[in-house]
Order: sequence, then structure tokens, then C-alpha cells
Amino acid sequence: MTRERFKKQEAGSFFGDWLYAKVVPEDHFLRKSDAIVPWQTYTELLMQLYSGGAMYGRPPYDPAVILKMLLISYLYNLSERATEQHAGDSLVMKWFLRLAVDEPAPDHSTLSRFRKRLIRKDKGAALEEILADIVRLAKETGVQFGSIQVIDSVHTSADVNPRKDKDRQKKEGKPPRDGGAAWGVKRTKRVYDRHGNEVMIPDRFFGFKTHASLNALSGLITNLMVTAGNAHDGHILPHLVHRDLAVGMLVSTVTADRGYDDSGNHELLRAKGIHSAIILNHYRTHKKDPAKQVWIDLKASEAYQLGIRERYKIERKFGEAKQGHGFGRCRYLGIPGYQVQAYLTAITLNLKRLVKLQTGTGFRGTASVCA
Repeated sequence: MTRERFKKQEAGSFFGDWLYAKVVPEDHFLRKSDAIVPWQTYTELLMQLYSGGAMYGRPPYDPAVILKMLLISYLYNLSERATEQHAGDSLVMKWFLRLAVDEPAPDHSTLSRFRKRLIRKDKGAALEEILADIVRLAKETGVQFGSIQVIDSVHTSADVNPRKDKDRQKKEGKPPRDGGAAWGVKRTKRVYDRHGNEVMIPDRFFGFKTHASLNALSGLITNLMVTAGNAHDGHILPHLVHRDLAVGMLVSTVTADRGYDDSGNHELLRAKGIHSAIILNHYRTHKKDPAKQVWIDLKASEAYQLGIRERYKIERKFGEAKQGHGFGRCRYLGIPGYQVQAYLTAITLNLKRLVKLQTGTGFRGTASVCA
């Protein structure tokens, strides 16, 4: 398919190149990211989301442009309607999208339709490929990757009020608003009962989990999986390890928290020649069993100690996702929608990290800076 098939954009007009050259700062994050990531190479991949490969009907926007607009939404934590407004008002965003100064931005319904294509057509597989491609691009452009992978999960609350939803189901016989979400446990917390005794209780949430693997040296997310909130973390580790190896990560050590301390996971890593730095549960080294020596030796090993010192990096990354990019709450309903949100958030985080590593340019997280 030729570029002539897409909706014509006028960024190359007099009121495009000349004015943008004057007003778009050379060190702006969007300009730096545009110089590093060849966005147009994703056009052919994303065309497959359209009926007939976008060959029929009215000419659409280049899907790579709509991808960039969705990433603006995630970068600046904007709704799709707000993204339309900001992209229409901001010269920097218009330059990034290759729009003329007086050209309106694609409207929010165009974003919604594109996002629904991502959800319905391939359940986010195109975004998985783009995430992997950005990791590959980082390697090719000289970003240093280490051999320690950090694995953990982060919870995201469903866009549902569980109490009201349950009442609605009971009184009106309606199905759950989000049938893919489930109750899970964030952590256990200390509270005091009515007698003043300290007790540990589970801190629950209703929603989903993203299980991610992060390279400790580069700070880039190398792959992820999404599940309902009740999924057992330890069962996901093998899938993440296999995916990291499949995309060519040179893994010598895997570190994770106690939720991943499963004998099968330790054995999997051993069989693949990978050091385990999964934090051990207390009983491993304190049980009355001579077999505990193997766990004592593991805990004392240099690889274990090095690995656990890197765990904070993924927790910091999850904090960035929630505080800066709205990952604390689901934007969409269902597992496929959440998968799209998880991948777009991971791509956004990797884009920020890649630009920082390559240019030293940090990201200022308010849309007002693009006005």
C-alpha cells in the first residue's frame, strides 16, 4: 500500500516546516523521540488492523500517526478527548504528528476506533511486537544491557465500583461491568483488632495484574504478561523467562520477590544455567531439615546478593507508571483492553528511558509544556 492511500497531511507546507523550525525546541522530548524511533516502520504492521489492510473505503490516517497520538495520551496521562484538544492546540504535538499548523488533529473517535482495533483484531499482539522492536532498537543504538532481569507484578484496579456493581447484578440481574476482573491481594498489612491486638490481613483490590521483566542495567521493560488480579505470581515467572531468552536477552540472574519463591522456579532457572535471586521465604533457611543447607548457600551467594539489590528498580518503574501515566486504574474494560493499556504504558516508559539514555533529555510530564 502506498502512502498516497492515507489521508493527506500538510506538515510540509509553508506553515509547517518553516514555522515549526522556528518554534519547536530542538531539545523537546517529542523531537528527540522522533529522531530515535522510526515510527513510519510500524505503518505496515498496523495496517493489518484495518479491513482489507486499509485498502477500501475512505482514506484513513496513517496508523503510525494514530499510534503516536495514543502515545501522547499515555505520555501526558490524558483522556482521548483531552488528547484531541491538546494535539489541536499544541504546535509541538502537531509537529510530532506531521500536521500543518492550521490542520485539525484526528478526533477522539478516531483514537477510540483505532484502540478498539488493537483490542478486537489481535488482542494487542501488534503492541507486543512494537515493544520488542523498541528493545531491539535500543540494543542497536548502543544502549548497554546487563545480565540481571528483575521480575515483578503490579496491580491495576478495574474501572468498576465493586460494591455498586454487585448490587446492580443482584437487583437488576445485569452481568458484571467487567467480567474479566477478579479480586486479588496487593500485600498483607498490619492492623489492630478491637482488642488492641496486632494482626495481619490481606489488602485486596479488584482488577488485573501486569507481570513484567525489566533489565536492571538498561532500565527497559523487556516483556510482560497480563492476568486477572487473582493470578499467582509464581506461575508467571517461567513464561517471562522464556520470552526474555527468545528475544535474545543474555540472562545470568533472575531476581523476584517472595511471591515467586517456588521450587519449580528455582529448578527452571538452574536447568537453564541462570542464577536464582528470588527472595527466599523464611521457612527455607529455618526449617529443621538438613536439606535447608542448599537454601542457606543460595542466600549467601554473590549472585543472590547482587540480584536482590536490583529489585527496587522495577518497583520504582511501577511507581512511575502509576503516578505519571495513570496505571493505577484501568482505562478500558476486560483483559484485552487492559493488555492494550499495559503495552502502551510499557512502550511509553521505555520511550522515556531510551530518550534519556541516548540524549540526556528528560521528560517533563505536563501537557502544558507542549502548548
